[in-house]
Formats: sequence, structure tokens, C-alpha cells
Amino acid sequence: MLPFIRKELAPEFRQRTQLLMTVVSIVFLFLIGRLVFLQLLQGERFTYLSENNRIRLRKIAGTRGMVFDRKGQLLVDSRPSFDLLFVREDATEPEVTLRQLAGFLGREEDELLKLLDENKKRPPFEEIVLGRDVDWRSVVAVETHQLDLPGVTLRIRPRRSYLNNGMAAHVLGYLGEISPRQLKARRESGYGMGDELGQFGLERRWEEFLRGRSGGQQVEVDALGRRVRVLHEVEDVPGHSVFLTLDRDLQETAYEALQGKAGAIVALEVNSGAILALVSTPAFDPNVFARGITSEEWRALGGDRLYPLNNRAIQGQYPPGSTFKIVLAIAALEEGLIQPETPLICNGSMPFGNRVFRDWKKEGHGVVDLHKGLVQSCDVYFYQLGQRVGIDRIAQYARALGLGEKTGIALDDEKGGLIPDTAWKKKRFGQPWFPGETPSVAIGQGYVNVTPLQMANVMAAVANGGTLYRPWFVRKVESLDGKLIREYGPEKIHSIPIKESTLKHVRNALSAVVNSGAGTGGRARSSMVEISGKTGTAQVAEMRGAFVKSEQLSYFIRDHAWFVAYAPADKPEIAVATLVEHGGHGASAAAPLAKMVIEKYFSLQRDSSDDRHASRKGEIRAD
Repeated sequence: MLPFIRKELAPEFRQRTQLLMTVVSIVFLFLIGRLVFLQLLQGERFTYLSENNRIRLRKIAGTRGMVFDRKGQLLVDSRPSFDLLFVREDATEPEVTLRQLAGFLGREEDELLKLLDENKKRPPFEEIVLGRDVDWRSVVAVETHQLDLPGVTLRIRPRRSYLNNGMAAHVLGYLGEISPRQLKARRESGYGMGDELGQFGLERRWEEFLRGRSGGQQVEVDALGRRVRVLHEVEDVPGHSVFLTLDRDLQETAYEALQGKAGAIVALEVNSGAILALVSTPAFDPNVFARGITSEEWRALGGDRLYPLNNRAIQGQYPPGSTFKIVLAIAALEEGLIQPETPLICNGSMPFGNRVFRDWKKEGHGVVDLHKGLVQSCDVYFYQLGQRVGIDRIAQYARALGLGEKTGIALDDEKGGLIPDTAWKKKRFGQPWFPGETPSVAIGQGYVNVTPLQMANVMAAVANGGTLYRPWFVRKVESLDGKLIREYGPEKIHSIPIKESTLKHVRNALSAVVNSGAGTGGRARSSMVEISGKTGTAQVAEMRGAFVKSEQLSYFIRDHAWFVAYAPADKPEIAVATLVEHGGHGASAAAPLAKMVIEKYFSLQRDSSDDRHASRKGEIRAD
């Protein structure tokens, strides 16, 4: 039959049939070869890729530890939130999917496409974070349109929650997504892309304790990347709890006192250096960083002329004004250059060379001794005192009291201020120190710069008899089950060799500044507790000639207002430094704020004592 058919077929048709059979044979050979290649030679690789596509390892971030104040009141916690994720490999057309998502969420398409482009080099099937802490409307939109959004998923994770917003922002700090540079240094510690890291303040310095240990899930997913079932799970471990020396109620009082002002308030325990309150305003809300700060919000913070990101308590460097007269008084008495009753004349000004140094009181103070000089803050008295002590001895005592160098507090970017002397002037300007520069330094002007924390430490040292402590604010670290992990306590820097008689004269004068009718600090007088302190008005711009009221000047050249204090006067417990930037006079702008903080402290002490007393009475009745 076949030969007969062949004879009947035309030669052209036979040639075409043979060609077709040859092509089909080649195709079958290619397919068989491809199957051999995929199944035998590349089988293991494609099996791995298939499993990776079907089974995903999903990291579960460990909950960060909580932060409490000295009384166990909560300051920082974590709450559940939703992150919006995208796996490019799960979407056939990633760009189309993200455009659809942008429409559902009401976001800009370019914003999402930019995130896709920025993550081109990430490993296959690694999640891209499209949004952190997304709102409930976005959660509903994604869940409703899940079939139209292949590769788009939601992940629940703990999000940092800071109570009272910016009240303690400069102490607590904030979190941020780990940067590529930070990840490179910390990858061996278990960090990965998208993880959060303490970037500032307590969150950064105590990262190793606060950070929890991440867990994970082995999850089976469908073709759209949606979870089908959990195959295996490793529980995450929460971070440790950190207990501070701060008092939340006192911190809140200090924060409220500074509302509407730029400045800082620092309150210390006199006999330990423990920080009870540390406030800098204007502040920022660390919750904004926790949810993911936008570029517009970051530009607004960075471009604000009042610099809310700066911690004025430790980074602000200001001339101390008349609060520096405490240093001069101690130096002059210790060096035997005056006696407390040594009289000097103040006629309202002091000529020196081709300059005239004015007193704040135009008509002068008349005959002035040390007590009156401090109580009434006589500038001319301290101009003369400065000439007797000399710049190098002034610097010696200022540095002994902790000025001109960092206190060593465990916070970021602390500044050391500046205490000038002849060696500094020579090194900085290549010039000798001129005697005409000393009077300005003597009243806390000229080259002198200090921080509010330093001045609080000075007052604590004067109050406790001459011991300088390193300021600290973390009391202990505990595990979730209450096990003590780390404990902290007072750290003595050094004892300042000051005679008890010197301290007695200075303390008597500081008490009279507030409590005598003639003192400049009368606005800090309290019926609750006897406060000792010193006012200061620090000039920002030099005003020669006529007397000009600070409030008549434009804001940024007005004087800074200072008040430094401790209480009670006889047995000091708390030291406070208050600075109001461009606030004018320390007596009116700063002293009342320090009074509010000090009275709040003793009110809390009384309430705590009453609670303990009531508790003991209850125990007795129960018996």
C-alpha cells in the first residue's frame, strides 16, 4: 500500500512532507533535550526556586522593651500596627499593580514606583515596605481588592508609642529604619532590611537592651503571595524594660512651664546627680518617627528657625550672665583676695582703658560687699572682682565646678561649652589675653559659654558641699519577668576643695537673692519651701550707649533669661537650671518657671509620703 501511495504522490509534495517530518523531529529532540536539562541537570535549582516561591520565611520583629519613670509610670510602650508590603516576583506586571494600589489608597503613583526602583537590587522574594503604620482605611482597601493586587500584603508588627508626645522627646529619642551603612555594621547581630533602630537619645544608647529578639514564620503562600498556612513558627522575644530616674509628673510640669517658649529646664538630685526632669523646647513628636516620617515633615523640622531637634539642655551653649557670679565669688574667697565684708564702690559704671563697663542699674549700688553684690547682682562689683582674680584663676575654678567640658551624660552630641584663659586665647587667635577682656568674663559674658545641664550641676555641687556628680538618668534594666539585668547609680567625678566658710557665705547670699526683699530673685519666693538661687540676664547682642529694654528689641537679639536654684535652702534635695532663650530678664522670665518645678517636686514628695503613711495605717488596721 505504501509504495503505491508513494508512486501516486507528486515529487514536490513528497519533499515538503519529508521537510515537515524533519522539523517535527528536531522540535521533539529539542523538547526532550530541554526536559533532560531541566529535570536532571537543573532539577535541584528549580526545585529550590519553586519551594521559595511557595514557602516564604517571614520575620516577626520582637517587641521593644517598655520605658518607665522612677515611680514605675509608663513613658514608652509598643502598639500593634500594619505595614504595607510588596513582593515584586508575585506580580506579573509590578508597575501596573502599584498603579492600581496607588488609586485604591489615594497615593501618588510616582511615590510607589520610586520605592520599586530603589529596591531593584534586593534579593528575590524579599518584601519591599510601601508604608508603615498605615491607617485603617488603607487596610480595608488592600483587603477588599486583594485579588487585584498580586504581591501586595499586610503585616502586623509592634509600633513604638510615646506617651505625652514631645514631653521627653530629647531624652527618649526616636526610632528610624536601619540605613544600608548601619545594616552593614549590624547584620551579624541579626538586623535586616526594614528593621527599626534607635537613632537618637535613650532609644539609641540603650538599643541592645530595648531591642527584642525577632521571631519568624515558615509560611505557605498561593500564586498571589497570600498566606495559605503557617508551617513552622519561632516566637519573638520582647526587649527589656528600662526604668529612668526621671519623674513623669515633674517632667510634665517643666514641659508645660516652657510652652510657647524656646529654652530648657534641668532638675537634678543634689546628692546623686540623678536627673529628675530634662526638658528642651520647642520639641518634636517621636511618634512621627515611629510611623515613618515623610520628607515634607523632615524638611519642616530641619528648616524650623527654632531648631526643635536640638536638645538645648545639653547642646545649647549660652553665655551664663550673672549666674556666673557664683563662680567669681567662690574663686575670690578661696584665693583670699577679698573678705566677705570687703567694700567696693559701684557708681553705675567702671571705666577701663578706652571702654566703660556699665552696671545693669544705671545709678549704681553704692557701697557693695560680697553678700550685697550677689543679692543685688551688682555688675561693677564683679568687674572689679574679676580684675583681682584674673582670667586664669577664674578658668581654674569654673572648670573645677564642671564648666568648659562635657558632663558625660549618656545622651548624643553633648556640648562642652567654653571657659577661656590665656592659653586658649593664644591657641585660638594667636594673641595674648588683654586685661580689658576680663570684666566681661566676670559677669558671664564675652567668650564664656555653658549649657543648662552644666549650670544645674554647678548648683548641685554648691548645695551638696562641693561634690561634682556625673548626671545620669537610667536607674535599672529589667527583663520582662522582673529579673535585674543592669543597675546604675551615682558616679562621683571629683570633690571640689572649697572651704565650708566659703560655701556658707555664698549659700547665705543665694538664699537672700530669693527670700530677702532686696534680692533680684523675688519672683521665685515660695510659701511651700525656701528656695536659694541666682538670676542671670545674658546679653545676645552688644548694646553700647543708652539703656535699652530687652522687650523693645527684635526677638533674636533679646537677652537670654537664666535662673539657677536649689531647695530647701538648709537641706538641699533638688537643683534646677532654667533658661529661656530671648526671654529678657531672668528675674521675670526664668525664676517663676523654676519655682513651679521646685514646688511640684515637693508637692509630689508630700503626696508620696501621705500615700506611704496611709498604707501603713491600713496595714495596722488589717492586723
